[in-house]
Amino acid sequence: MLTFALLVGLYVLSVVTCGYVSWGNQNSNLQNRENELDKPSSQPHIIFILADDQGFRDVGYHGSEIKTPTLDRLASEGVKLENYYVQPICTPSRSQFMTGRYQIHTGLQHSIIRPTQPNCLPLDNVTLPQKLKAVGYSTHMVGKWHLGFYKRDCMPTQRGFDTFFGSLLGSGDYYSHYKCDSPGMCGYDLYEGEEAAWDQDRGMYSTLMYTQKVVSILASHNPRRPLFLYLAYQAVHSPLQVPSRYLERYKSIPNLHRRKYAAMVSCLDDAVNNITMALKRYGYYDNSILVYSSDNGGQPMAGGSNWPLRGSKGTYWEGGIRAVGFVHSPLLLRKGTRCRGLVHITDWYPTLVTLAEGSLEEDLHLDGYDVWEAISEGLPSPRQDILHNIDPIYTKAKNGSWKAGHGIWNTAVQAAIRVGDWKLLTGVPGYSDWVPPQTFSSLLLTNRWHNERVRWDRGKSIWLFNITADPYERVDLSQRYPQVVKRLLLRLVQYNKTAVPVRYPAKDLRSNPQLNGGVWGPWYKEEEEEEEDSDSNLLTNHLGKRRRKKKWRRKYKQKRKSRD
Repeated sequence: MLTFALLVGLYVLSVVTCGYVSWGNQNSNLQNRENELDKPSSQPHIIFILADDQGFRDVGYHGSEIKTPTLDRLASEGVKLENYYVQPICTPSRSQFMTGRYQIHTGLQHSIIRPTQPNCLPLDNVTLPQKLKAVGYSTHMVGKWHLGFYKRDCMPTQRGFDTFFGSLLGSGDYYSHYKCDSPGMCGYDLYEGEEAAWDQDRGMYSTLMYTQKVVSILASHNPRRPLFLYLAYQAVHSPLQVPSRYLERYKSIPNLHRRKYAAMVSCLDDAVNNITMALKRYGYYDNSILVYSSDNGGQPMAGGSNWPLRGSKGTYWEGGIRAVGFVHSPLLLRKGTRCRGLVHITDWYPTLVTLAEGSLEEDLHLDGYDVWEAISEGLPSPRQDILHNIDPIYTKAKNGSWKAGHGIWNTAVQAAIRVGDWKLLTGVPGYSDWVPPQTFSSLLLTNRWHNERVRWDRGKSIWLFNITADPYERVDLSQRYPQVVKRLLLRLVQYNKTAVPVRYPAKDLRSNPQLNGGVWGPWYKEEEEEEEDSDSNLLTNHLGKRRRKKKWRRKYKQKRKSRD
């Protein structure tokens, strides 16, 4: 009996002792985990600032009369991208930044996504924030989306962002956040997550409002954990609206549109300064990479300037696609330099994912390159060419033909490509004058003075330029170098073989905000999506049967001919 009691006592003691050891281990594990969380991440914070419609000339360090001390300082202390390209309009640039893929590979090669279209960035594309989120980043978007919203799955918070605060459309009032797409199609466009941000709206100017939101995100996040912050300002896109105190700085500018536009740029410059100070104040700066970029060229009729580049927003001339851009970071190895290597907006995807210690699988089918060594160390850029675009449904050039394209390419089709020093354009590239600042009259937008008008050759549908020697596209070399023309046309043909069909659906009347509580937002329901998929499958099957019938008929006719 004594022996039994002794054994029971030893057993109880061992259980209690083991229990305490176990609890001790648990506390130790928790402490280790907390220490692990407190360790600063080796992954850099990524802040990507995208300005809207800022022209190549509209920054101080490019010789502008507009004062941009913050942008000038950040660029001079970082790396200026002086051979940097984007797309000529909003949606294409944003889609390529988000996917690292050309428009021909996402179906967005024509125009922009309009508010009334049942269209968005295709859901089978893995977005940049999704890739960063997968390796531990907190992902936040503030500002303009413009990548479609017709169904909930298209919303920013469904495409990789933890939070979203901003607008879904391409433009709108800077204070009221209302937008009319056409008479009777008007609605509110300010969102917090997936709901209209009625309670957040205090009639504040959007540049100031978005900056406040970014500062609040920085204040509440733990800087020891990696952060991706995509700030897509509405500025400096029309309408030309700005707080009056900024207009005071530009009384000397006689052109009212240019004066308002300059004031908007100055407000934007102040906003970037406030964000930079917040990065330092809250402990992000030393381990941060800040990228600044415009989404396309400036619009001269709305006060912008791309001088001395040719053309404007919406065109494939250099003025439409060559952008203001720089990288500012303590992590750069060579600061205060200019990167003259070729860089394109698709390159940010692989560059930033690699810096974030993420992986780039082959099935992503990226068109972008990792250009960090070219930017940070001054090494040659891995990029040697850019497909600016092939748009098969844009207005055809009346005098374009297969003959003009040496039997290789129909020059009626709008297309543009850069290979090394050479750039080739076909079709209708868009408005092509050289427009100095303040050229357009404030009273009559049709009145111009001291700009160089292009005298069109009616038979023209193909152009070739050496962009390195002639960045202003003044000397067309297509007649002088037919072999170069043929080589670049063959590259267009190769790219075109990989293109997917254009996504540009008709207007859907159900998109009217009046049917959605006065708000622009998703209007497709899940049941409709299922029906749509079902209808799509039926259509595919139907078309498949028709093709098989046609194929069978051709074979039958061929057999009859051979018998005859």
